[in-house]
Amino acid sequence: MSALSLHAADIPDLIIQHGKIVSVDNQFSIQEAMGLREGQIIALGNDADILKTKSGQTRVIDLGGKTVLPGLIDSHVHPTGASMTEFEHRIPDFETIQDVLAYVKTRAHEQPEGDWIVLNQVFITRLREQRYPTKAELDEAAPKHPVLYRTGPDAALNSLALSLSGIDRNFKITDGGSGFAEIDQKTGEPTGILRNATRFVKVKPVEAVPSQEDRLKRLSELFRDYNSVGLTSIADRDSSASAIRLYTALRDRGELKLRIAISYGVNSIGPIEDVQKRIRAVAEHPLFKVKEGQVRIIGTKTYLDGGMLTGSAYLREPWGLSKIYSITDPTYRGVLFIPPDRLTSMVRTAVENGLQFTAHSVGDGAVQALLDAYETVSHERPIRQTRPCITHANFQSREAIDQAARLGVVMDLQPAWLYLDTRTLTAQFGNDRLRWFQPLHSLFAAGIVIGGGSDHMQKIGSLRAINPYNPFLGMWTTITRHAKWYEGQLHPEEALTREEAIRFYTRNNAYLLFNEDRVGSLEPGKRGDFIILDRDILTCPVDEIRDIQVLATYLDGKQIYARP
Repeated sequence: MSALSLHAADIPDLIIQHGKIVSVDNQFSIQEAMGLREGQIIALGNDADILKTKSGQTRVIDLGGKTVLPGLIDSHVHPTGASMTEFEHRIPDFETIQDVLAYVKTRAHEQPEGDWIVLNQVFITRLREQRYPTKAELDEAAPKHPVLYRTGPDAALNSLALSLSGIDRNFKITDGGSGFAEIDQKTGEPTGILRNATRFVKVKPVEAVPSQEDRLKRLSELFRDYNSVGLTSIADRDSSASAIRLYTALRDRGELKLRIAISYGVNSIGPIEDVQKRIRAVAEHPLFKVKEGQVRIIGTKTYLDGGMLTGSAYLREPWGLSKIYSITDPTYRGVLFIPPDRLTSMVRTAVENGLQFTAHSVGDGAVQALLDAYETVSHERPIRQTRPCITHANFQSREAIDQAARLGVVMDLQPAWLYLDTRTLTAQFGNDRLRWFQPLHSLFAAGIVIGGGSDHMQKIGSLRAINPYNPFLGMWTTITRHAKWYEGQLHPEEALTREEAIRFYTRNNAYLLFNEDRVGSLEPGKRGDFIILDRDILTCPVDEIRDIQVLATYLDGKQIYARP
């Protein structure tokens, strides 16, 4: 059939040919060529058949045998905060306590006395010493500056920071939330370590206040870097009104080169009626009511427990005494932020309003608490269609996997934790207790839709970021179960195949983000989001997967990145 005999809608304006196009369709089929029109895929097949459809106006790109994947998707990032981390000054990489103290000393010399020195998300699991800096060490590094070493909900403070915040031996939680200050058993004084109580630190920022244009410029720079590693869609898993204004401003200017799904952050503290009101307000937002578009709200996000990097993830069994995490209570299981009844009420409200509910749930105790809330609500009304989610889900159990599969629960997981933190987790828990740590193969085998993400928090740069957002490093980690500073593999029986690792960052994530009808695979009717790789991910030596470079990235059939 000639191009002249085709209907106009069937004549492509772009053809890519002579490639290895990994469609990630149901059959994981491999094609040679693909035709697109107005940003939409209209046909895939062999070179000869697709080239028959071109007209004189069709642009043809010869791939020269290169491999093509669907545009990659990161199901968990925090872009607005991450992009502004180094707005004022570059923050070095930290591998030791001495690196941390040297940075604090430098800031103390550069800042006036009394100004706060704040260091965020330098996780103790990733320091060679595997511990918090002590109050005495921080005092010595900056005796005349309050210092806050914050690792999410937990933190280490020096004496001046404790004093200015009113945190002493009589400190009590007063807002109805969870948390506590660690107390030295010998002296009765605070050690300087706070568990889920950083909100009580009376920190006064001293950094310059960026303008809206500053924020948009930095965000655009980050998004360009996302594109450079093949990302065409992301999920902001704790968004806010101010973040949404930035995204929509870029969209309205025509400068947004990503699709963004939003889990709106909802604080769980306060009267439950107020919490429910906040959830219902998300369902009334115009960006939730639209079912298509570059920026969409899909649900809500809250925090159910602390972190495995800080020693406050909520576990089913005690953590155990630990010099690494400064744990002195043999019965300590971590911190559960939301009581079961309140959690169930929040889930119920989200489901009633058609919102995807997700919660930061790191420990197996938190994962089970969220599954139980989903179970309770499922007896009252269907929940599967809202794709109830568990965020992180690092520690699990066989029972949790079976329950999640039965309920239709989805999960967004981050291989960066496995890559960066296995050394410390093994030292703390031992190999046997990590049997169900990121059990990726078991989750796939159970039919649970799990999606890969990074939890990118700080810095621009796919490998220097906290956490690294390079999806090829993530894929390599899921396939090999190898980790930094760790010999061997962590439970290799839970490794993914290459095909599964690709699905993890494409088709599965599209489902998690309610966008599987438009992206996630290369099929007729879907949008032309695809990337061209410098090597064949399906056949290259496995250790080269982490080194794969993206040669070009396309969104809606338009090139948005080309490797220099």
